[in-house]
Amino acid sequence: MADTDVQLQPRKKGLTRRQKQRLSRGVQYVVFVAAVIAFAVGADWGRLKNQFAQWSIAKQMFPDVITLALKNTVLYTVSGFVFALVLGLVVALMRLSSVAPYRWVAGVYIEIFRGLPALLIFIFIGVAVPLAFPGTEIVGGTYGKAAIALGLVGAAYLAETFRAGIQAVPKGQMEAARSLGFSPARAMVSIIIPQAFRIILPPLTNEFVILFKDSSLVLLLGVTLEERELSKYGRDLASTTANSTPILVAGLCYLLVTIPLGFVVRRMEAKAQEAVK
Repeated sequence: MADTDVQLQPRKKGLTRRQKQRLSRGVQYVVFVAAVIAFAVGADWGRLKNQFAQWSIAKQMFPDVITLALKNTVLYTVSGFVFALVLGLVVALMRLSSVAPYRWVAGVYIEIFRGLPALLIFIFIGVAVPLAFPGTEIVGGTYGKAAIALGLVGAAYLAETFRAGIQAVPKGQMEAARSLGFSPARAMVSIIIPQAFRIILPPLTNEFVILFKDSSLVLLLGVTLEERELSKYGRDLASTTANSTPILVAGLCYLLVTIPLGFVVRRMEAKAQEAVK
């Protein structure tokens, strides 16, 4: 009789998996909306506007913030990226070399320059190199120093990116090239590296964005008024005007470049995934 009573009792029904997922999403939305409302209500928008959004100060920055600061930032980044591409490819080939000393040198370089903060590398180029080689002038002045510093920072990462891209190319490509009479070096330059470039194009664009932001460290090399990049330009005007609006404008100028590049990277990654499918 007791067993029958137990069987007759209705079973407690729990939430299904879909219901739990909906409940979880609902809680997350509520928490997000509550955080946004708390921020909007708690922030002192009047003080923020006075300190970061003075249109009269922002208006004074144009056109120099574009024609001078942004232009210099792009020049520093492009020159450093080109140097990083060349050096990174050389280091990657050394890492893949059958000659052991080449592999050791490449490995030490990658580990050191990936492990050091970019700040220390800029200080090394700006201070240590002139002390070690007195009287030696780097070609291009500040632009040349910036290209070397940014290139050394980026090449350590690009070397590993290149190595992964080269190794991702099917081995049959090299074998087919050799069967057609190509030497190993010619096959690498004509067949393997172009295919590797297509594979690693999204990471290359990401590295360009990183170097674009790292260009703010060029101020450590000692720049003139005409050589200032966005961060230095914004900080100088912020000190002159006792207001942070120039820093906000400089940040927006960074976004003018990084946001479109980020969109391009996502598009390339999506196309690459579609090609794989």
